[in-house]
Amino acid sequence: MKTNKIKFGISYINTGSPLHALNGITKFILFMAWVTMVLMTFDVRIIVAMILVGFALLRLSRVPFANYKTLMTGTVTVLLLNALFMFLIAPQQGTEYMGSQTVVIPLPGNYSLTQETLFYLVTVTLKYFSMFPVALVFVFTTHPTEFSASLNKLGVPYRIAYAVSLTLRYLPEVTKDFINIMHAQQARGVDISKNAPVFTRIRNVAKILGPLIFSSLDRADVISNAMTLRGFGQHKRRSWYSLKPMTKADFAVLLTIAVILALGFANRYHAEQLFWYPF
Repeated sequence: MKTNKIKFGISYINTGSPLHALNGITKFILFMAWVTMVLMTFDVRIIVAMILVGFALLRLSRVPFANYKTLMTGTVTVLLLNALFMFLIAPQQGTEYMGSQTVVIPLPGNYSLTQETLFYLVTVTLKYFSMFPVALVFVFTTHPTEFSASLNKLGVPYRIAYAVSLTLRYLPEVTKDFINIMHAQQARGVDISKNAPVFTRIRNVAKILGPLIFSSLDRADVISNAMTLRGFGQHKRRSWYSLKPMTKADFAVLLTIAVILALGFANRYHAEQLFWYPF
């Protein structure tokens, strides 16, 4: 039986890029500022510019495209399905926002595809997709322990920050366990390939998830006992080995973020309409 090969590369990858040299606090603030900009703008010109800048940063990280190709394909597929469901649920949403109606494809009922609805769906889909590259940049260039130290530096209790670090650190381990259990079950004749019927595949996947859940709980129990024996949480503060000092590059990036974010708020405040619609 041919086994399925799953490649999971969504974790920290040290390529020695300039983005890796930045402080974790800087990259976290960049990510949060990026999300804020995405949430407050419906101008497709700004959204497209953010996508281009995001992929430029992703290229600057020097992470091979093969590491996130599968995830990008899945993300695009999900966003296209989301656009389809948005149209099915509210086919006239774009017309209501733009204040006009230009029918492109006449369809029965209220489901005629209008130019306004099409523009609305494209804008919203690109809006969601614009967060994809910067999220990858953050994950690829920020070590989990460094991220936790940054959160603690920003005022997050170190117990919570360390829990975040453990979650990010052990996600690849859980993936490896999933692959190992899947191969072991396939060696026993459990078929989850496309050749098996859908319901059979669902039942067989459950045979993989059960051992995976129990192995993850066992790992969590071992880690919890080890941390308790070492006195974790007994003190109000703790030091971080991986905390980087802020450099001139960090302050320059933070200043740039502040200026762009201020311009974004000003543009949103003075905008006469929610969506930019040139037609």
